[in-house]
Amino acid sequence: MRETTAAAPAPVRAVANAITQYVDRLGTVWVEGQVAQLNRRQGMATVFLTLRDPVADLSVTVTCARATVDSLDPPLVEGAGVVIHAKPSFYATRGTFSLYAREIRMVGLGELLARIERRRQLLAAEGLFAVELKRPLPFLPGTIGLVTAPGSDAERDVVENTRRRWPAAAIRVAPARMQGHQCVVEVLDALRRLDADPAVDVIVIARGGGSVEDLLPFSDETLVRAVHQARTPVVSAIGHEADQPLLDLVADVRASTPTDAARRVVPDMAEETARVAQARDRLRAAVRRFVDREQTALTALRSRPAMADPRTLLDARADEVVQWRDRARRTLAHRLDRAEDDVRHQAARARALSPLATLQRGYAVLQDADGHVLTTVAPLAPGQAISVRVADGRVHATTTDVEPDPVPTDPPDPEEEP
Repeated sequence: MRETTAAAPAPVRAVANAITQYVDRLGTVWVEGQVAQLNRRQGMATVFLTLRDPVADLSVTVTCARATVDSLDPPLVEGAGVVIHAKPSFYATRGTFSLYAREIRMVGLGELLARIERRRQLLAAEGLFAVELKRPLPFLPGTIGLVTAPGSDAERDVVENTRRRWPAAAIRVAPARMQGHQCVVEVLDALRRLDADPAVDVIVIARGGGSVEDLLPFSDETLVRAVHQARTPVVSAIGHEADQPLLDLVADVRASTPTDAARRVVPDMAEETARVAQARDRLRAAVRRFVDREQTALTALRSRPAMADPRTLLDARADEVVQWRDRARRTLAHRLDRAEDDVRHQAARARALSPLATLQRGYAVLQDADGHVLTTVAPLAPGQAISVRVADGRVHATTTDVEPDPVPTDPPDPEEEP
């Protein structure tokens, strides 16, 4: 087949035979799936099944001996989970692929629970259920996204209880099947659409009660990882209180029922109104106590003598002002008296040192015609004009004669020898 060219193509039969030979070499395989269709044809020893993948939109035809199907306990029905041991085959004449089941095993409840437990342990080891990853719900979400079956009791419970608690709540419903082989695919699609909507503040995934098989899609690993990666907080309201699929563990908040989910998502308007009224009453009481306390303090201030008659303080301060004024006057008078005494003393000393005082005692100052003071008779000659300065004026005179004093001689030293 590898040597084919456009000039030398291989016929269809050759390609079909090559695929048949390749598939035959695969051997037998174990396959898990869900029975989507069961066809028992009357009078035929072969039973035809359609085995569907629980997550992907993919199915394959399975043929099986009637005896193998009839031997199953409980009987095989549509929707049952099975594990088959089959041989893949390709029918070249029709160009179809199918599996021939040699053994069919029903997936019982015990095995389902064991698989869910193993899956839970693996996801918990990855940290998907960690408490620190849980996001708080908004106090009052603007828009609530609801993933549930359309027209179901779960939808009615969530919507009615939400609007009963908060009438103005906006709810955006994303319908999806809540059981069956299409459940996981539709829930994933609804979750992604609501999570991508920026107006949605919280997402509720709600379903009523059911058997373990009915709730099995909510333990699917793909759905669990999608909830873990969601941007918006997710509330899980699957089944009843005793039911706990893996979705409850990964969700930010677990609600026991759809009604409980409504109570957790929005506050009760009546309760909040009562709390506001209580807070308002407490605030009024606090303001009233504050005003009363300040009024009491103001009354106490007004009852004081100074506030009753403000002139009392003025009188006391007036007396103090008079005392300080008198003290200042006395102090100033004392300082002036001492200063006057000092001036008198200084004046007396100045007068004592003044030449005028000397003149008043009978002395005179002799000056020549040029005004020079004469302290000796040497520059004088008879007939020279002079002036005499006395205490109360000046006398102009002319010298008639000049008589110098005799030169004194030193007395003899008694100790000297004559």
